Amino acid sequence: MVIKLDKSLSTLMNARIIGSGKETMVLAHGFGGDQSVWDKVLPSLTQTYQVVVFDWSFSGAIKEPNTLYDPAKYNNYDAFSDDLITLLEELNLHSIVFVGHSMSTMIGCIASIKNPQLFKKLILVGASPRYLNSEGYERGFDMKDLEQLFSSIDSNYYEWASYFPSVVIDKNDSESIKLFGESLKRMKPEIGLSLAKTVFLSDYCDILEKVVLPCTVVQTTKDIVVPLAVVEYMKKMIKGEVTVEMIDTIGHFPQLTSPLQLFEIIDRSMNSCISESLK
Repeated sequence: MVIKLDKSLSTLMNARIIGSGKETMVLAHGFGGDQSVWDKVLPSLTQTYQVVVFDWSFSGAIKEPNTLYDPAKYNNYDAFSDDLITLLEELNLHSIVFVGHSMSTMIGCIASIKNPQLFKKLILVGASPRYLNSEGYERGFDMKDLEQLFSSIDSNYYEWASYFPSVVIDKNDSESIKLFGESLKRMKPEIGLSLAKTVFLSDYCDILEKVVLPCTVVQTTKDIVVPLAVVEYMKKMIKGEVTVEMIDTIGHFPQLTSPLQLFEIIDRSMNSCISESLK
């Protein structure tokens, strides 16, 4: 069934343009989140840059998620990348710096391959092209781990949503755990299960060699979701110039646990981007 949208996609996705400056960056949240995960880093970024934030179709922040999110359509990242391209085109943006977190890193990579003129640089936070371990290479999870994850989501979503944030965020950071937990609980349980399978069973290793834009890969020192081996793999496989930036924090959400350090990395990456364009 084709669903007719009466409003623009940017409106339905709650897109906002904040701040001012010659350079524009787009912040894209990951699984279970919404644009609120950027709140700690936004005030610093918007002093210098024009920043776009939005909510993906699966987010509980979307007013009418059942009319926007179709599990059959969003069973891979291609549909998300098409939404990102449409969003940028509707906002009349091009040559932007894309800051993607978690699943959004690969979505941004795919969109940059499809429509490269829209992008200038990719900043990939907590990036992984595949979460399932393979022989001789640790990517994050064994299949039995993922089956347990899906079972927990399916049996009692809200109980799982109360527990999961403390797994992926430093247990001592109760504020960040609460923020992400509230975002998870706003997402509909049936969407949560469908999306979890889309994300954790995905494999986009083959697209990395097609990414030709300069990339900054941002990784925390202790991330249960993305092992350090994945960072080395991405650095090796991405065709564009890759800079790796490490943040000494626990968990998968440096924008929550270490916003100042993340801002400094993004700012440094933006400045290097500006310097290159002036040459």
